[in-house]
Amino acid sequence: MKIPAIKRLVESQTLQTLVEAEEALLDERQPSFEVEGADEGEQLTHVFAAIWILNHMKDHGADFPAALREYTKKVRVSIS
Repeated sequence: MKIPAIKRLVESQTLQTLVEAEEALLDERQPSFEVEGADEGEQLTHVFAAIWILNHMKDHGADFPAALREYTKKVRVSIS
């Protein structure tokens, strides 16, 4: 997971285009825009993170840094 790649997606894509990219990656197809990542798994991680962050920003009126902190907290809990 690379924070700069997630930030670029949040800043450059809409929620709809990210959902479409997630579906494409799950179907082993190329998304309609470039998603950074060493492989499809990392690309999917970046897209999923961007979707989560955009939803959190919308639902809670949070800015990107606050939403990113919440997302990374969830990741840390899930892997510990």
